[in-house]
Amino acid sequence: MSDSPASRTLVVEIVTEELPPRALKALSAAFAAGIAGHLGEHGYLEGSSATAPYATPRRLAAVISQVRAVAPDVATTQKLMPAKVAFDAAGAPSAALAKKLAALGRGELIDGASAATLAASSAPDPSGSASPPAADRLYVESDGKADYVYLASVAKGQPLAHGLAQALERAVAALPIPKTMSYARPGGYYNDVRFVRPAHRLVALHGTDVVPIEALGLRACRTTDGHRFMGRRAIEVASADAWAPALEAEGKVLPGFNARRAEIVRQLLHMADGNRVIMPDDLVDEVTSLVEWPTVAMGSFDREFLDVPHECLILTMQQNQRYFALTGSDGELLHHFLLVSNNAAADMSAIVRGNERVLRARLADAKFFFDQDRRRKLASRVDLLAGIVYHNRLGSQLDRVGRVRAIARAVAPVLGADPAHVDRAALLAKADLTTGMVGEFPELQGTMGRHYARFDGEAADVAGAIADHYLPRHAGDALPAGPVAQAVALADRMELLAGMFGIGALPTGDKDPFGLRRAAIGVLRIVVEQGLALPLPALVAEAFAAFAGVAAVKPDPAGLAAFMVERLRVYLRDQGYTANQVDAVLSLEPARIDVVPAQLAAVRSFEALPEAQALAAANKRIVNILRKADAEAAPAIDRGRLAPGAEHDLWLAFERLAPVVERHCQDGDYTGALRALASVKPAVDRFFDDVLVMADDPAVRANRLALLRGVAATMNRVADISRLAA
Repeated sequence: MSDSPASRTLVVEIVTEELPPRALKALSAAFAAGIAGHLGEHGYLEGSSATAPYATPRRLAAVISQVRAVAPDVATTQKLMPAKVAFDAAGAPSAALAKKLAALGRGELIDGASAATLAASSAPDPSGSASPPAADRLYVESDGKADYVYLASVAKGQPLAHGLAQALERAVAALPIPKTMSYARPGGYYNDVRFVRPAHRLVALHGTDVVPIEALGLRACRTTDGHRFMGRRAIEVASADAWAPALEAEGKVLPGFNARRAEIVRQLLHMADGNRVIMPDDLVDEVTSLVEWPTVAMGSFDREFLDVPHECLILTMQQNQRYFALTGSDGELLHHFLLVSNNAAADMSAIVRGNERVLRARLADAKFFFDQDRRRKLASRVDLLAGIVYHNRLGSQLDRVGRVRAIARAVAPVLGADPAHVDRAALLAKADLTTGMVGEFPELQGTMGRHYARFDGEAADVAGAIADHYLPRHAGDALPAGPVAQAVALADRMELLAGMFGIGALPTGDKDPFGLRRAAIGVLRIVVEQGLALPLPALVAEAFAAFAGVAAVKPDPAGLAAFMVERLRVYLRDQGYTANQVDAVLSLEPARIDVVPAQLAAVRSFEALPEAQALAAANKRIVNILRKADAEAAPAIDRGRLAPGAEHDLWLAFERLAPVVERHCQDGDYTGALRALASVKPAVDRFFDDVLVMADDPAVRANRLALLRGVAATMNRVADISRLAA
């Protein structure tokens, strides 16, 4: 290498055939992190080094600043043998030590070695702050049990080529490649190389110097490739710092994924000229992964296609063509679209016309499906669900619809929903699965059902429920609006949960093929966030009742309820409540999970009281006593057996407190109920200071245990506050 500074910028680039666009962002991040991580672990990076990933459809690259040409020397120590084995009685080196050193290639160290000289030699600084020793040496040190002979060595730092070859090999092996390809290396005849796509060039520059490494059958060089159509091929890069500017200026390539993405968004907004661009993140990322030099152009389609539901048009543009739809200031879809081309032609009209022809054919297909589907009423399609298998042990989609209807009818009165509308919505909820449009675009199930139901003249809340019963689809998604949609959404998920639990198709580890965790969270969010007074045990019971007569289903209400409570625990932790707070409320197995957030808020407020920890500790003591001796407690408190003073005062305090706490709970004021407990702290403290609960007299002991049982019932009316004890 040249005499330029040791710490310089490093660029590593693999030029390939077109990479899978949906994997490009992940591949880029993993590639850069893998190389930088290995170089950092082996001392090639300075403390101020920074790594930048780069990726285009035809390349993966990483640029790392402040990379050393040679790794630092590293001091190492090796434990050889006990000192009593290494030296004879006179302190001279033994044959065993000589043999060991010879095997390590350090036989010369035996000269002058003795027990006395090595014992006087100091061990290396364990902090590693001292410079590595100038040469290998022996020393004696105790390991806490006996003296041992150690060899202190210096591992010379390896040149960058050595470390980079290993880093690149490991980074490539660890890439999250969806599917590898086998191909012949350049000039080869056998498919002996495996990578995500065939690689054509390997660039590795440290400053101005090529790092002499090989990977994927390629030898590193300074030659990269520009844009396939617009840029220069075979661009000679002068230095690592010049790599990105050379690609942009000579190759017509924007190599930075984020920079290219930002340029696409800028052009989209500019071309939209004040209209709104529908640009979901995943679509923008995918388009960014498809182009190296983005150019945005606007096309249009016939206005007659706007008669098709706009969701169909938008999905056609996004999924089939990777186009961006536009809406006006009124939110209505426009008959224009934006495309991102990988070609900056002087005249884009030919490119636009070609894309318009392709889109016109796609939209014509969508319009055909829509027109054909509307020739048949949605209700007449329900019987066709008998031909769609839901699960081989649970029957068809028509069988499933019957069970969803039963569950929905059962919960409708609690939600205040019109039973007839709930039943109608549940009947029609899956009918659009038989339509041509949903067959073409499964993502539109529910959405198309709503459109067809409206076209058929169904009630508004029925049509809305057909679409909304799929909500929430994912974390943070909207919830179904209105009692009809809520009833069908709950019934749909509870049918799934009960059916799969009934046949034992449960989630395991990170595998959940039927989405049961997502379904449970959906139920919990609907009930909790929309404040529905649906007791969880009753909901589970109705779900299993719908499977009466299905031989394959073995009802497991306890198992399903426990599964849902565990999901509730996770959900509440995600809301910011502590494990102890959640445990305090859920340990009481509340049936009404819609009030759990209010109870948790009350617990959080209670914990802020100065009396909270003392009361929690006293309650924990009571719970522990009752756990061991509850069977001895009297059925009821005998006031005549209460001793004057602390025992009678505790009884009186809780006689007065119990109705107050109950009234607060009935009013939903759980904070007030827990705060009321603060008033009894003095009575509780005096009781445990003055009274022996486990008295020798069995009758007295039974009465005091009954008293504590009543105290615990009042203190734990909202939550088991013993779970809050530190």
